[in-house]
Amino acid sequence: MVAAITILTNSFSSSSSSRISFPSHEFVGPPKVASSISWQRISFCVEWFPSFQLNTTSRIALRPVLGVLSFQAARRLRGRFSCVGTNTHIQTDDLFSFFREIGLNDGETNLLLAKNSTLRSTSLDRIRSQVLALQSVGIKGIALFRLITKCPDVLIAEEIGMLISFLNNDLQVEIDSTQLERFFRGVEPRFLLGFDQKVKLLLHHGIPPQKIGYVLNNVNLNKAFCIKSVEDIERTITFLKPYGGTDIIVRRPAILNYDLDAHLIPKVQFLRELSGEDEEATGIVLRKLPFILSYRLEHMEGHVEFFRSNAGLSDQEVFKIIQVFPNMMSASKDRKLRPRTEFLKQCGLNSNDIFKFLTRAPLFLALSEENISLKIGYLVKIGYKYRTKELAVALGAVTRTSCENMQKVVGLFLSYGFSCADILAMSKKHPQVLQYNPSSLEEKMEYLIEEMGREISELLAFPAFLGYKLDDRIKHRFELKKKTRGEGMSLNKLLTVPADRFLSKKVVRVK
Repeated sequence: MVAAITILTNSFSSSSSSRISFPSHEFVGPPKVASSISWQRISFCVEWFPSFQLNTTSRIALRPVLGVLSFQAARRLRGRFSCVGTNTHIQTDDLFSFFREIGLNDGETNLLLAKNSTLRSTSLDRIRSQVLALQSVGIKGIALFRLITKCPDVLIAEEIGMLISFLNNDLQVEIDSTQLERFFRGVEPRFLLGFDQKVKLLLHHGIPPQKIGYVLNNVNLNKAFCIKSVEDIERTITFLKPYGGTDIIVRRPAILNYDLDAHLIPKVQFLRELSGEDEEATGIVLRKLPFILSYRLEHMEGHVEFFRSNAGLSDQEVFKIIQVFPNMMSASKDRKLRPRTEFLKQCGLNSNDIFKFLTRAPLFLALSEENISLKIGYLVKIGYKYRTKELAVALGAVTRTSCENMQKVVGLFLSYGFSCADILAMSKKHPQVLQYNPSSLEEKMEYLIEEMGREISELLAFPAFLGYKLDDRIKHRFELKKKTRGEGMSLNKLLTVPADRFLSKKVVRVK
C-alpha cells in the first residue's frame, strides 16, 4: 500500500504544473460513453487520497495505480467505480428518456435538472407517478410541459400528490385543468397542507356537493384556501350567515378571496346602515347580486351620495332602488346616472317622481344612450311630446323591450287599422302595451275578432285586454260566461274580476 501511494505521489508530482479545474456544479446532460475513466471515478480517487492535488496527467496516471495495488484491492476499486458510473448512467439516461416522452428535449431537461438537482436522486417511479397524477386532473400536453419547466418541484412535492388524490378519490369533482395549472404554478407546496379540511368545512356548512366543483373553479385557490386558515374561512361563513351564508358563496365564489375585516365587513355594514338596519333587506341585495361586494367601498359611497345630492333621495330610497336593481352600482355616474337624472328632471319629475320611476324602471339607468334615443324617437313619432311626464312614463314602460320589438308592435297596430293617435291613447291607458310580444298580440286580437265576435276598436277602451294570457284567462273565462251572459259582456268585467269572486259567481249561477 505504501508503494502504491509512493508511485501515485511521484506520478502526480512529475506531471505538468497546470491544474484541473473542476466544474462548480454537477455535471448535467446524458453521460457519454468514453474510453477514459469517468469524472466520477476521478472524484472518488480525490476522496481516497484527499491530500493530493490532481494535474492534467492525473487521468492517465490512475491506470498504473490499479496495477500496483493488490488484485483484490484493485478489483474492489474497479467494482466501486463501475457501480457509480453504471447507476448514474442508467438513472440519468432513464430521466432523459422519460422527459423526452412528455415533450422535453435534452437541453430543456438539462435546465430542469439544474433548477432542481433533487430530481437526480428521486426515483423514476416516483416522478412517473407524479406525472400520471397531474395528467389524471387534465394537465397534459403543452400544459404539463409548461408546468414542469416553470415549476419542477411539482414532480417531487408530496403535497401535490395528496391534493390530487383528495380531488379524485374523496371529493370526486372535476376542476378545470387551467385552474389547477395556474394554482400549482403560484403556490408553494407546503401551503397545500390542510386544503382538504377547508373544502370539507364548506361542505359542512351547507354548500351542496354538486356545487363544490363550481366553487373551486371560480375562486383564487391560493387566496381562498392556502393563505387563509380554517378559522378565517369559518369566520367568513359565520359573518355571512344572517344574509344568506353559503348561498351567497355559491352564487359568487370569489367572495372567499376577500379579506373579511378589510373588505367584507365594511361593505356589508354600509349596505345595512343604508337600509335602516334591515338585515333581511340587506340579505336580499346580497343574494340578488353578490357581485356588489366586489365594488370598492368608496365607489358605493360615491353612488349613494350622487342620488342624495342630484336627485334629492333619502338613504332608504336609494337603498330601495339598489334592492330592485343592484346593478345600478355598476353604472357610470358621469356617462349614465347624471344625464339620466337630468333628463327626468327636464320631463318635470320631482324627487318623489324620480324615486317611483327608478323603482319601476331601474333598467333606465343601465341602457345605452343609443337604445334610449331610439325609443324616445318612436314615442315622439306616435304623438308623445318631448320632455313631458307622459313621455317619461311611457319610456319607463318600454325599458325592458328592444327597439325592434317596439317597432313591430307599432307596425302591427297600424296594420289592424289603428292610427298613431289610437296607439298613443292605448299606451297612455296601458303603457305596457308597447312592450308585448307582437305574435302574442296578434293571436289575441284575432281571437277577439273571430271567436268573441267583438270589434277591434274595443281595445281603445280596454287595451289591458292584450296583457292577459290567452288560454288561461281570456279563453277560459269567455267559454264559461258566454252561455250565461251572452257574447256582449264587458271585456273589463270579464277579465278584471278576481278569480275567487269569478268562481263564486259561477257557482251561484249553476245552482
